[in-house]
Amino acid sequence: MGTSPWIASDELWDHLEPLLPQRERRFRHPGRKPLPDRDVLCGILYVLHTGIQWEYLPQDLGFGSGMTCRRRLRDWNEAGVWQRLHKVLPAELNAASRLDRSRCVVDSSHVRALKGGSNTGPSPVDRGRAGSKHHLITDGHGTPLAVLLTGGNRNDVTQLLHLPDAIPPVRGRVGRFRRKPDSLFADRGYDHDIYRDQVSARGIVSAITRRGTLHGTGPGTYRWVVERSFAWLHGFRRLRIRRERRADIHEAFLTLACCLITHRQLGSLCQPL
Repeated sequence: MGTSPWIASDELWDHLEPLLPQRERRFRHPGRKPLPDRDVLCGILYVLHTGIQWEYLPQDLGFGSGMTCRRRLRDWNEAGVWQRLHKVLPAELNAASRLDRSRCVVDSSHVRALKGGSNTGPSPVDRGRAGSKHHLITDGHGTPLAVLLTGGNRNDVTQLLHLPDAIPPVRGRVGRFRRKPDSLFADRGYDHDIYRDQVSARGIVSAITRRGTLHGTGPGTYRWVVERSFAWLHGFRRLRIRRERRADIHEAFLTLACCLITHRQLGSLCQPL
């Protein structure tokens, strides 16, 4: 039998534990002993995978209450834990020469926002209901490099330049940190000459599909990796529908999901051919 996906593996925990903030010990009034971080992480992963609401997190699993897990997710996000983890994992892929920054791909996907909140807007594809957009940029293998959250009424092209800027510097190989991709692939939704020129002005080859181009031809032959990455991303049920009013909580889930996808790709390096 396989291990449940919300049980943090030793490999994932070894990457994450050094990044967690240390809590100060209180000697005079220690209070109740806090729940171990690894157990709380499993609770967070359970919510991310199943999409269950925080208050319905089963107590018999031993992950603590849903509110405890939510607070810890918030605190770790404010401490930059997920962002740093999203640098550590790609660095290992880069060290193994499995991070292809010569060709990056961007796309977006709409999700409904049930409770509204910040970074939401009336969706033009969902009868004007409140929604958000996930904007994603991947490397040539589909590894998530950066993800942004905007309102559902934001045009995709408005994030075209922000996505490459959001790519963090990644270590792993000798030489200068490389953030700028050689080429940037995008679909017809990004077909605006003004933005195409701005991409080129940054020294990036613009490979944006022009309207009228047949599907599966031209730059479209390379774009399938980002579509597969969105399928992976929305395989986490908590990301299919936005339930959080606070954008930072949803962004924390997004970044954590990108880390988990990258961690899976690291695991594939150890599989026999």
